[in-house]
Amino acid sequence: QVQLVESGGGLVQAGGSLRLSCAASGSIWSISAMGWYRQAPGKQRELVATSTGVGYTNYADSVKGRFTISRDNAKNAVYLQMNSLKPEDTAVYYCSADIRPARLAGMNKYWGQGTQVTVSS
Repeated sequence: QVQLVESGGGLVQAGGSLRLSCAASGSIWSISAMGWYRQAPGKQRELVATSTGVGYTNYADSVKGRFTISRDNAKNAVYLQMNSLKPEDTAVYYCSADIRPARLAGMNKYWGQGTQVTVSS
């Protein structure tokens, strides 16, 4: 069964940095887009950054210039380097991936369990 597992969250002071990691495991045929979302208390989940299978990246305006998404396709992994963190970045961060399982023809979006990022002022 396909799973996504995030790591790298924690507590950091404003202006600091964190690097989130996400690795997909299981019976995977291929992965196209991967991305990061976040959900703050009392708010809806929002897109942070995405990376497609053809190299396109996109960022939310609120993180543009501060966050960088990257991929390691050999490891089925995606990373989010977060610099110049602000208190408003505090949220649970979720990894997502569009994955074709080994025994299925179609792609499906999968989600990780989330990792907490807390930025103190």
